[in-house]
Amino acid sequence: MTRILGIDPGSQRTGFGIIDVDAAGKLTHVCHGAVAVAGEDTFPLRLKRIFDELAAIVESHRPAECGIERVFMARNPDSALKLGQARGAAICAVAARGLAVHEYAPTEIKQAVVGSGRGDKSQVQHMIGVLLGLKGPLQPDAADALAIAVTHAHTRASLARVGIPRTAWRRR
Repeated sequence: MTRILGIDPGSQRTGFGIIDVDAAGKLTHVCHGAVAVAGEDTFPLRLKRIFDELAAIVESHRPAECGIERVFMARNPDSALKLGQARGAAICAVAARGLAVHEYAPTEIKQAVVGSGRGDKSQVQHMIGVLLGLKGPLQPDAADALAIAVTHAHTRASLARVGIPRTAWRRR
């Protein structure tokens, strides 16, 4: 059994989702949620809160691997910069606890979960509910984080079958 943490970084809310995957590829939901940081007084305090809360989640749930969404270019450069900083805080929180971080583009995540790299958020939420047997609506950031964890589980299984390193899987 391998425990995987998925992180959907954000400067207002950072989603997290944890799943277990067994040797046969069966996925089991462990937990999910979002670190809401919009109420902090300053942006550096937001980053600290992301770092501290993700570090606590890693300590309490002990994931073995981590997947995180790659930054995409936003229309607003300031928003892209803040997103990159939030992502950096999240990466540091898990890397400081010894986890390797695997990065996935938004289109890769949608392809793995929905079957199309152009799927929308409602499709991702629905499919994550189906794949993990969850009832009721999922908060979007948490659903995205679970989707990242599922993408990592599927990708690592495919790489193991094919026998090639992740770096050769998809050249950029």
